[in-house]
Amino acid sequence: MQIILKEDIIGLGYKNEIVDVKPGYGRNYLIPQGKGVIATKSAKKVLAETLRQQAHKIEVQKAAAEKRANQLQDVIVEVAAKVSSTGVLYGSVNAAKVAEELAKKGIEVDRKIITMRDIKKVGEYEATVHFYKDVEVKLPVRVVAENAAEEKVVEAPAEETVAEAPVEEAVNDAIDEVEEAPAAE
Repeated sequence: MQIILKEDIIGLGYKNEIVDVKPGYGRNYLIPQGKGVIATKSAKKVLAETLRQQAHKIEVQKAAAEKRANQLQDVIVEVAAKVSSTGVLYGSVNAAKVAEELAKKGIEVDRKIITMRDIKKVGEYEATVHFYKDVEVKLPVRVVAENAAEEKVVEAPAEETVAEAPVEEAVNDAIDEVEEAPAAE
């Protein structure tokens, strides 16, 4: 079934684009929600005329999207998160968190146009920001441990060495007692 989209749907298509979808998805979701219409001959003619009339407006929107995309060219998003001793995050880093970090840098990006998988480990990842049909930016995302979490990871081995010291002393004392026992007889 062919549908003309009335708005951008990430993963499916962009506004005023004709896409093929399963009939149930089109009839039960897209059309009732007002996100699309059936692509009949007359609807396609109306779409062509609308696109012809809006060609200048579309070029302006694309230029604005490219300008915003250029702002993100050399940006690396660094997210500090709480981490367990094994390097696994408490919670996850998602598109909303990336948008929040970009806002801290003075770059306003809607979280809905960022696509990425939820991050659950420390490391380097990539998010895609969809500004317009053909304007996408791959954004590097670096997840690092918070200072408090790093200190806890460092403290944990130190506690183990302290705990091992009394055990070693007890073993040495036991060996000394065994060595002294035969000498007493």
